[in-house]
Amino acid sequence: MRPARSPPSSFSWGPLSYLLWGAGAIALILGILTTTPALLFLGLPLLLAPVGAALLGPVGPMSASFEGRVVGSGREVDISGTLALDTAVDPNELEVEVRVPPGLAPRRRTRLERAPGAIRISLAWEAPNPLVAPVPAPEVFWRDPAGLVEREVAVVSEPLYVERYPPELIRIGAARLERTIALPGETRSRRIGTSGEFFGIRDAAPSEPLRRINWVASARAGRWLANEYLVERTGDVILLVDARPTVLGPSTDAELFSLSVAAAYGIAESFLREKARVGLGVYGEFLHAVPLGGGRTQRVRLRRALLASRVGTIAGPAERCAVAARRFFPPGVSTILISTLADDDAGHLVPFLRRRGYPVTVLSPSPVPSESSRAGTSESDLADRIARLVRRQRIARMWRDAPVLDWEDRWNLGGLVELLRRPERQRRLA
Repeated sequence: MRPARSPPSSFSWGPLSYLLWGAGAIALILGILTTTPALLFLGLPLLLAPVGAALLGPVGPMSASFEGRVVGSGREVDISGTLALDTAVDPNELEVEVRVPPGLAPRRRTRLERAPGAIRISLAWEAPNPLVAPVPAPEVFWRDPAGLVEREVAVVSEPLYVERYPPELIRIGAARLERTIALPGETRSRRIGTSGEFFGIRDAAPSEPLRRINWVASARAGRWLANEYLVERTGDVILLVDARPTVLGPSTDAELFSLSVAAAYGIAESFLREKARVGLGVYGEFLHAVPLGGGRTQRVRLRRALLASRVGTIAGPAERCAVAARRFFPPGVSTILISTLADDDAGHLVPFLRRRGYPVTVLSPSPVPSESSRAGTSESDLADRIARLVRRQRIARMWRDAPVLDWEDRWNLGGLVELLRRPERQRRLA
């Protein structure tokens, strides 16, 4: 992926420059009115000082390129990279600022190692909850020692992303999914080698690659024969994220939606690694969908769609989502609905989807940890207990239509993995 072109470096005057210009103009005016030469000699340097600082600084636009990588695991996010300067500027004269994305918190201060022509940057952040977020490019500025002139250095950077989700999702790709191909079971593989298992021998086509020719069988039969390989497909899966506003409020909705995005991305990445096709639907007022697909390109599409999605301002009816899903996805595909189930209207999605032919499994981020505040008082403990009882009752009602996982521990989704590995439960509900 090509990095986006950065805008040309900008030039701006510092606050001290405007102060000097104001003081110089006042001194000149008073010197002219009072015919005092001392005020004239004082005001002229004050007016020319910012201009001199600009002329003595770097001339022309300045640019730099940043190459970094995101490492660490779990809640720890470590970013290291090198800022290569394309202009002959002393790195000690540059100031580097890196904005912390929402949902992350710094563990320590930014470390900078300045060398001729480059600046090495080391960042240490912490992710309290799972999230998927882009890392902004560093902002680089040149300022003169007096702070009169400021020039922004245009930085070109490869896109970096922080991807943190529960580690159990790595194993979820091995779950059995509903098949949507014409002949379920083993299907013909387009690849040769470890991606498929040997199945039999057939007549070779004129355009058959040499690696697929069975030379021993061809010599015995007197004609060209080729090996036939088969590969086991796991099926297709639809990830449906409920982005409708709830009674919890905008801040809680945004926090829980960020968890839903992280879970959807982790599930999609695991299934794509197992060569399954993955589709995505984000439902606010209307359904925004990414059709079923596989491979690295589909991974980029899903990540781009998830990062661009936001909590809607208007909640669309549940039936509209089920009707719109038939326009993008074939019926019978295993569907994972990610919804907070904060109100009864959210639970209406499941029966409508099942009537349209989608076997649904629900992953519900719990709002109880987000709503708990002022822990330690008897009133808050009683409110938490009541909220948990109400939620358990709502989850129990949802089990009549689909299996539901109440996601309360942010960094643990082992229950969802086990739930998808028991397809007999979904067949009983169908």
